[in-house]
Amino acid sequence: MQKRVRNDYMYLKSLSVTELNQYVKKILENDFILRNVLVEGEISNLKLHSSGHAYFSLKDKGGKINCVMFKSDVAFLSFKPEDGMKVNIKGRVSLYDKEGKYQFYVTEMTKKGEGELFVKYLALKKKLEEEGLFDEVYKKEIPKFNRNIGVVTSPTGAAVQDIISVAKRRFEGVNIYISPCLVQGINAPKSIINGIKELEKLKEIDLIIVTRGGGSLEELWAFNDEELARCIFKCKKPIVSAVGHETDYTIVDFVSDVRVPTPSAAAEIAVFDSTKYIALLDEMTIRLQNSMYKHIDAKKYSLNLMKEKLLRNSPEMIVRNKLKDIINTREFLSNKMESTLVVLKEQLAKECALLNSYNPLNVLQKGYSIIQKEDGTTVKGSNMITEDEVYKFTFAEDKVYGRINLLEE
Repeated sequence: MQKRVRNDYMYLKSLSVTELNQYVKKILENDFILRNVLVEGEISNLKLHSSGHAYFSLKDKGGKINCVMFKSDVAFLSFKPEDGMKVNIKGRVSLYDKEGKYQFYVTEMTKKGEGELFVKYLALKKKLEEEGLFDEVYKKEIPKFNRNIGVVTSPTGAAVQDIISVAKRRFEGVNIYISPCLVQGINAPKSIINGIKELEKLKEIDLIIVTRGGGSLEELWAFNDEELARCIFKCKKPIVSAVGHETDYTIVDFVSDVRVPTPSAAAEIAVFDSTKYIALLDEMTIRLQNSMYKHIDAKKYSLNLMKEKLLRNSPEMIVRNKLKDIINTREFLSNKMESTLVVLKEQLAKECALLNSYNPLNVLQKGYSIIQKEDGTTVKGSNMITEDEVYKFTFAEDKVYGRINLLEE
């Protein structure tokens, strides 16, 4: 058999499997419709992975498509998906290029029957978001120490009892103002608006809590009202939203200043825990007392130093010190004088003894005498004697005057 050769092969670019899958994936993701599409069908082969992701198939009589919903989107579900449940899903179509299978990436899911309401919800959410009603810049700060709390809710619901119980446990002095309203039905939005406005008029109100228990999308629909959203946005009081369960999200949640998952959580954020502050106050009191005692001790020590310094420099103390110096000086001089006198007496005694040893009168005690002329000249030899001159003769016991007769040998 003759083999047929196609000439157009030489003009085709050869693609790898990966390149082909990536090309198809790009086509699917760039398609305007497939990027944001709503699909309804029945859940089958549901697997809730430990990671939090949900894997399932969506089917109808004519076919099925593999779907995946990531953990971040599963967290916002208001119900638990189950096999056989008919749902509406929103998301995008793409290709899982590793296996060459296209699948649906789900971002939102509602039970069938809620689809129309959900579409309205998404449309209103988008509208208000584009107008900036959800922007953080407009969010009012929640006061830390609130004494008067306004609550807009059903007076017979469990939500109000939870708020009162938690609030009183945290701070007994808190005042709860209940503004009763409808939380479900066609008249509920207007009733809630009136409740907010009534509380807003009260100057003593620190903040307002808008709350009710959980429920389906239809049951919570009153909190997806546009007029209510604009009322909350314009309210001058901070507003805390606690509508439904943790997985329930309403327009009120987005436009309020703070959204919490439960009424109890709303009470916790609105009312400060007095026990913590009492304990902190006790600790600060002890620290203040210790600091005060330490400061007083330091001042006492400083005062004593200044007192001592003042006493040392007072006129009386100066006089006393000078008098003490005078007394000490006098004692020193007296002692010095006495010691000097003792030394001088000893020296005098020695000089007297020495003088006495050289005293010529002491020689007279041995029988000698001293002959002096009238002018006091001591006669030292006979050649100084004349017979007619009167001489003084000094003996040990007395003195006499007389002439000397010279005799020849």
